[in-house]
Amino acid sequence: QVQLVESGGGLVQPGESLRLSCTTSALSLYSYAIGWFRQAPNKEREGILCISNGSEGTIEAVDAVKGRFTASRDNGKNTVYLQMNNLKPEDTAVYYCAIYYRTYCSGFQPPLAYNEPGRWGKGTLVTVSS
Repeated sequence: QVQLVESGGGLVQPGESLRLSCTTSALSLYSYAIGWFRQAPNKEREGILCISNGSEGTIEAVDAVKGRFTASRDNGKNTVYLQMNNLKPEDTAVYYCAIYYRTYCSGFQPPLAYNEPGRWGKGTLVTVSS
C-alpha cells in the first residue's frame, strides 16, 4: 500500500493563502493523477481538485474552490502542491491527497482503493479564522 503524506496546514486569517504538500517515497507521482480532498468538521470527505499526470498536469476543480485553489507538481521533489488563495472560513477542514493509479482526472470521487481501511494519510489541518 502506498500512503501519501500531506503537510503544510495551519491557522490563517480569511483572505490569506496557504500551500499544502503531498508526497511519498514509495513511487513516482509523476505518472499518476492526484486528487485533493477535504473533510470539514461533522461533514463527509469531499473531493475538491484533481491534477493529471505529467510535468504540469491538467487541473479540474469543484466550483467551491475554482479560481482560488490550484495545483502544481515538483517532479524533482516527487511532490504535488495545493495552492490555496483567498481562503474562507468554510475552507476549514482536514486536507488529504490520494493517488488515482491512472493518468487522467475524471470527477472527484475517491479512488476505489481508498475504500480500504487505513489507506488515507493523516491529512493536514487547515483552519481559517479571524
